[in-house]
Amino acid sequence: MPPHPHAGIERRAWDGVARVLVVDDEPDIRELLDLTLARMGLLCDCAGTVGEARDLLARHAYQLCLTDMRLPDGEGLDVVRHVAEQHSQTPVAVITAYGSTENAVAALKAGAFDYLAKPVALDQLRTLVKSALDVPGEKAGAPASGGLVGSSPVMQQVKDTIAKLARNLAPVYISGESGTGKERAARLIHGQGPRAAGAFVAVNCGAIPENLMESEFFGYRKGAFTGADSERDGFFQAAHGGTLFLDEVADLPLAMQVKLLRAIQEKRVRKVGATQEEAVDVRIISATHRDLRACVEAGTFRQDLYYRLNVIELRLPPLRERREDIPALVETVLARLVETAGAGAAMPRLDDGAQAALRAYSFPGNVRELENILERAHALCEGDAIGEADLQLEPRDSEGSGVEAVMGRCEESLDDYLNRIERQAILEALEQTHNNRTAAARVLGITFRSLRYRLERLGIE
Repeated sequence: MPPHPHAGIERRAWDGVARVLVVDDEPDIRELLDLTLARMGLLCDCAGTVGEARDLLARHAYQLCLTDMRLPDGEGLDVVRHVAEQHSQTPVAVITAYGSTENAVAALKAGAFDYLAKPVALDQLRTLVKSALDVPGEKAGAPASGGLVGSSPVMQQVKDTIAKLARNLAPVYISGESGTGKERAARLIHGQGPRAAGAFVAVNCGAIPENLMESEFFGYRKGAFTGADSERDGFFQAAHGGTLFLDEVADLPLAMQVKLLRAIQEKRVRKVGATQEEAVDVRIISATHRDLRACVEAGTFRQDLYYRLNVIELRLPPLRERREDIPALVETVLARLVETAGAGAAMPRLDDGAQAALRAYSFPGNVRELENILERAHALCEGDAIGEADLQLEPRDSEGSGVEAVMGRCEESLDDYLNRIERQAILEALEQTHNNRTAAARVLGITFRSLRYRLERLGIE
């Protein structure tokens, strides 16, 4: 193999011009990447093996590393792991064979920043390089907490993980119960990362009618269907250069899951009514309060999409697992309520009874429920003290025994009890989907016709 023209040449230290290491055993690809990077005003060193790459990394500081997955003396994953362990400030991206999703996912889990598929598209290469060179290190003075309040050990671990996730483009799956702050965590990952200047597009997958999903996600051309009077971009185009947050991703129907998987793998989408695909550059963060692995086992969520979304999982703990954060949360929420009330509003305080009641409460609705409780108490309290009665805590405990639950309904008949539970489940589904009945039926796991019958039977408007 002839040596690359740049091999063995000592380069000057980085003085404002970024330096990139390219690792590939094919001279033509090395030359193509070298020329492209040079036209972007970047310095480039090239290596054809894992050993050469290690030598160059030991001699120089690089702002980016690009490596092929297949090398004569090892794999690209060896380079990824070496960079992650020895040069943690250097983002590394991998070049994989076309359609090799497994390799891409393995590289992202090993610490890669992003990946490119062969044949390398130069526009995607330029986009990746620009994003990589903006990856921030630990920002001095920039709080890692952002919008997540709490200093308990479990929350500190969450904040540390968010700071790490913000530095790469690997897909993140955020799990946790309703009300734990999944969207807030997603916004922090976006806001602390290299795409902070780009758009953050949040989508509630359970609130979109199934027949509109493709056009909402990918956009449509004028005349594609009745009512399409003009061309419109979808969520992917709106999030180009930024982050697309898929909330309640478990509610996506299987047909849409197939199309979403292709869009994520190929980084291209086709508008409804169009004949050509267009490239999109988005980071995917997904979340749901449901057990996504259980959905895969039940056959309602595709396994290949699950592994593509769940490259790195971030679990948000329920409030009952971090009760020591409740005082700080209370102070933050009350301060916000006072600020909203305007000048002259007094800062309320919780008396001993109210504080004890909050410590004993299980918070099935987590932080969101705490916010609602305090907002209601702030409106009801007289003077500057909030008492236990002002909190109006529901007389229930999700950690209580089943016997207590049964004892609690001994005053009503079985039919009344079942109707009450059914009504509550339907109302919660409608609230979650913003009164979209089609989406609510999907959340409940019943047909639209069945939901309509139940609404009439229960007298729900």
